[in-house]
Amino acid sequence: MKKFIISIDAGTTSNRSILFDLKGNPVFSSQKEFTQYFPKSGWVEHNPEEIWKTTVKTLKEVIQKAKRLKGKILSIGITNQRETTVLWDKNTGKPVYNAIVWQDRRQEEYCKKLRKQNKENMIFNKTGLLIDSYFSGTKIKWILDNVPKAKQLMNKRQLLFGTIDSFLIWRLTRGAVHATDATNASRTMIYNITSNKWDDAILNILKIKKHILPIVKDCSDDYGQTHSSITGKSIPINGVVGDQQSATIGQCCFEPGSLKSTYGTGAFVLLNTGNKKIYSTNRLLTTIAYRIKGKTTYAMEGSIFIAGAGVQWLRDRMKFFKKAPETEKIVRSLKDNNGIYLVPAFTGLGAPYWNANSRGVLSGITRDTNPKEIVRATIESVAYQTYDLFEAMKHDGLRPRIVKVDGGMVMNNWFSQFLSDVVNVKVLRPDVQETTAAGAAFMAGLKIGVYKSLKDISKNWHLNRKFSPKMKSINRKKLIQGWSKAIKRALIN
Repeated sequence: MKKFIISIDAGTTSNRSILFDLKGNPVFSSQKEFTQYFPKSGWVEHNPEEIWKTTVKTLKEVIQKAKRLKGKILSIGITNQRETTVLWDKNTGKPVYNAIVWQDRRQEEYCKKLRKQNKENMIFNKTGLLIDSYFSGTKIKWILDNVPKAKQLMNKRQLLFGTIDSFLIWRLTRGAVHATDATNASRTMIYNITSNKWDDAILNILKIKKHILPIVKDCSDDYGQTHSSITGKSIPINGVVGDQQSATIGQCCFEPGSLKSTYGTGAFVLLNTGNKKIYSTNRLLTTIAYRIKGKTTYAMEGSIFIAGAGVQWLRDRMKFFKKAPETEKIVRSLKDNNGIYLVPAFTGLGAPYWNANSRGVLSGITRDTNPKEIVRATIESVAYQTYDLFEAMKHDGLRPRIVKVDGGMVMNNWFSQFLSDVVNVKVLRPDVQETTAAGAAFMAGLKIGVYKSLKDISKNWHLNRKFSPKMKSINRKKLIQGWSKAIKRALIN
């Protein structure tokens, strides 16, 4: 009998369930997009019920496929958009407000207040994170301050908080398990990454009561079983990892110094630093890469808010093309960028700038500028932002020599080559592009003994294509100088 592991990949714009064989190869996938809500400038929300419904739909389709293949599902792993915040009623299961998405900037004024109170160093040293509305803690506070029912339920010990993984686990187990993993917890700004506990001092500052928070488990652990009314038979949930850490696991970046960069809605560079927490002096984040059998491995992270979301904007808002893969043909049709740069600060700028008030800038345009050049500028911007992160890492004494890449954008060969040229580093693209989903499947498989160790998991990583730098240094320097000028314009806001 064939054996499978299901990975639920709860992303920012869609939910997917993927059936993996035990070698980490995707066999079947089901995907459903869900609605993005923008109630005010800089605000981004999702409907938790729509997230739940799309998850269940995709999960059921994958289970049916496994049945048709006469296979057995051994376990489920979950990976998710991190920081996105849901509060719900423990008794009814109903959310008290929409999910506030990681991209949301509504708490920037509150974050400024915390910085003025000199809380930045204390929070950074405990959580590895800068004070920013990106993280879950300030989002929880906003709901408690602005939705009267939320505070009432918290005071009655009837309120629960979760990132999307927690919410899905709670629903899948019919309220039997309220848990998260260490990677998701490390992105909330209320979790101490040294003690591996929710931090009382920060919770007091934000006026969040600890009883609303989930139990924090290892990435490879027992998260209960799905309820048979949802999945037919109960299936154990044994792997939970935040999406960027899951991609790190899927890319088998298990050695200190190994690095991956994922190009999805946003782009995220994670560098494994082993059992050492390295605190950046260049506004990068320190985070938990994974925790297995109680042992924590740390990473340094740089976050780019807009990568694939820029392509989505070009497609859906600007109507420059109908399908994202068309971008490769478009950029190849141009000899160069014609001096045009786009800084996609649609929801502010992430690392290493951390400027919530920045907004997008398109510079160098003339009457001759056409949509193709704007498409190219948008694609190029992702490579330039990656360059900025690598430069910050170099200033912290870390020099990446190879980067493993994944995510929808890297299927564009032109972009992968341009990325290698701009960062001046070899770029490795794996055979299996579903690295984020694979990471959660690997963690589930590790818990149930399908894989004996991380070394065993590494045998499943295979190279698809390598891109090496080809650009002349004078050309690289000129492009980066143009980008630097454009960034300065964005930072004026």
